[in-house]
Amino acid sequence: MIRPNLLKRKLAQGQAVFGLFCSIPAPASVELAGAAGFDFVIIDTEHTLINPETLENMLRTAEAAGITPLVRISSAAADSGEILRALDGGAQGIVAPCVESAETMRRIVAACKYQPHGMRSLNAGRPGAFGKHSLAEYVVHANQEIMVVPMIESLAGVRHIGAILEVPGVDLVLEGAADLSQSCGLAWQTAAPPVQAALREIQQACARAAIPYCAIPRADGDYAAWRGRGVSAFVLGDERGIAFRALQAKLHSMTLSEG
Repeated sequence: MIRPNLLKRKLAQGQAVFGLFCSIPAPASVELAGAAGFDFVIIDTEHTLINPETLENMLRTAEAAGITPLVRISSAAADSGEILRALDGGAQGIVAPCVESAETMRRIVAACKYQPHGMRSLNAGRPGAFGKHSLAEYVVHANQEIMVVPMIESLAGVRHIGAILEVPGVDLVLEGAADLSQSCGLAWQTAAPPVQAALREIQQACARAAIPYCAIPRADGDYAAWRGRGVSAFVLGDERGIAFRALQAKLHSMTLSEG
């Protein structure tokens, strides 16, 4: 039977939760995040070339590490088969990039949920323990445990955030300040006032709808500012960038000691 979604439970309890994008196509990447104490990972198949077998092994590793695995699909326009395969592989949630309309949101939810909340294709695979338990009970549990997470990454998404949040089945909203900055005509200027104003608009809409908002702190003071606004969910970056900066700092410390 599908495992309880610990991330979903912690969000419902108002606990602070911390996640990490996993872009390196290796189970060890997920294992490290779990050992470090992260609550969840977002395995990225939008910007990386992770093959299906590796993805499934990364999902298995998340289960062993006791960490909630979400999968970011290639695009909000991805066919339902991409969502289906990630969920049948063991993903406990789908992150859909650049959602811009309620219509798109409804289609994504329908692909993630079994009847009566959607039309996800039935299969007695890994999450259903290959039919070991009642599959009729499994589909009920799956609908309860699988998370649907839209990313708002454009001005169109910001304009339609109210309608997007009205779609039943949205569990969490993840900001996408990088692409949003480009939508504002300010590529990579994530701290620019128009970008920050758009992020606050998304977060305020989430607060009104009682749907958790997930922030990505990028500069000193960001975490405290979001906490002050009542935000308790955070993605702390991409493991590649974190590893790169740690390696760079280590090398820099050695070269300084020689000087």
